[in-house]
Amino acid sequence: MQSVKRVSSPSQTTAYPKHHRSWTRLRAILISLTLGAFAAITPASADIGSAGKKIVPSAQLVGSGTMTFLGFRVFKAELYAPDGSYDPQSPFALKLIYQRNFKGKDIVERSIDEIRSQGVTNQAKLNSWRQKMEAIFPNIQKGQSITGLRTGNGSALFYSGNRKLGEIRDREFTRYFFSIWLGSHTQDQRLRNKLIGKSS
Repeated sequence: MQSVKRVSSPSQTTAYPKHHRSWTRLRAILISLTLGAFAAITPASADIGSAGKKIVPSAQLVGSGTMTFLGFRVFKAELYAPDGSYDPQSPFALKLIYQRNFKGKDIVERSIDEIRSQGVTNQAKLNSWRQKMEAIFPNIQKGQSITGLRTGNGSALFYSGNRKLGEIRDREFTRYFFSIWLGSHTQDQRLRNKLIGKSS
């Protein structure tokens, strides 16, 4: 008996490949969405140097934003706190990544002006803080960063990467200094809201 070779119809030969390709695309989309959702709920790990991670245990990003002036980017700011939960009375790290070149003395003078605007009028105290900051803050090139750390005992520590720049052991200074960006009377409320994770 002569065998008969079965010839598949065009629909039979193409149905499975089309279905297979569709399923492959769908699976890729689902995987992409799953990974995207996972990334969205996974806190960003801290990039604050080894010393910063010791002072701010389990540091996670709270929020970030960019400071601009007359349309020019001045610096990008990132706030880190334990498990991403910011408390002004607990350890935290504020990292500023500069988008322009700045002289250290200009950073100091701007900081003093901002502290004075918060109501500090004791000139002797302001002069003391100015001298301490002048000994700490270097000239900055675009792309370089300074990380300020609020320690558990209220001191302010400053680092550039893993290089320690200096420390000011004065709770009052620490409070006023970090309030330049994080205080309720900051000059840039929008940036503050982004840093502390508060809706505008």
